[in-house]
Amino acid sequence: MRTRERDMAQIGFIGLGNMGGPMARNLLKAGHSLTGFDLAQAAKDTAKAAGAAVVDVANGVASGAEVIVTMLPAGAHVRQVYLGDDGLIAKAPKGTVLIDCSTIDVATAREVIAAAEAAGHHMVDAPVSGGVGGAEAGTLTFMVGGSDTAFAKARPFLEKMGKTIVHAGGAGNGQAAKICNNMILGISMIAVSEAFVLAEKLGLDHQKLFDISSTASGQCWSLTTYCPVPGPVPTSPANRDYKAGFTAAMMLKDLRLAQEAASKAGAATPLGAEAAALYGLYDLAGNGGVDFSGIIQMIRGKA
Repeated sequence: MRTRERDMAQIGFIGLGNMGGPMARNLLKAGHSLTGFDLAQAAKDTAKAAGAAVVDVANGVASGAEVIVTMLPAGAHVRQVYLGDDGLIAKAPKGTVLIDCSTIDVATAREVIAAAEAAGHHMVDAPVSGGVGGAEAGTLTFMVGGSDTAFAKARPFLEKMGKTIVHAGGAGNGQAAKICNNMILGISMIAVSEAFVLAEKLGLDHQKLFDISSTASGQCWSLTTYCPVPGPVPTSPANRDYKAGFTAAMMLKDLRLAQEAASKAGAATPLGAEAAALYGLYDLAGNGGVDFSGIIQMIRGKA
């Protein structure tokens, strides 16, 4: 890297939306210079108001960049932004640290990182967990795949955007960790929702079930932090009519990525497959923008 880790860096950032916008602002708050790009003018305007420079084409962030961060919707977008004669890998100065925070398929992550390394860059895949609230607070968890050298170079910048930074192993392992984690989350939310609906049918009070299961063997994050019924956890989306912290569409995306990876790896994930099918039905019913915990409404027969 062309600057010492303690110095402020010139950072390029692509994807200034609900997650990327707060992440970019935290890098600015840390004193770094930042040039950003997003397809949405409103996102660029917000970044500019926070102190960023903005450009009209994605590869414009590469000019003079020492670090580039991307937060994109899918693997196809990552390929488009990084690869080819006009991609970031070709346009960025040699030795640039590339950090892709998108949640995408493992194969694409490994292909793009290999291309970056062949061009003399350092690159990691670093998908996040923690939602918009974590992005705003700078408390995200980053699951990072890449070489030891690339991880060491990326870490000081990840630490300005997150609280927990875990090196999961080689290229693509950040994506592997993310989809495995979210498969657990999707399955457990359905299980907790089914338990509460059964409790309702049996005449058991929500709070009583919570008080018991939150301190017993049924305890899990979907219950104690993100309870899908109003009341027991005041900060959960259930108390805001399931206004999204993490949408059902995003959960479906991650569950489908997990199924794709499981198929390629020959891994049996029957509960993961069922969770993907249920969230697919929930999404088809027009609930993609609802918080993923709202699937309890479908289990009740109301969605």
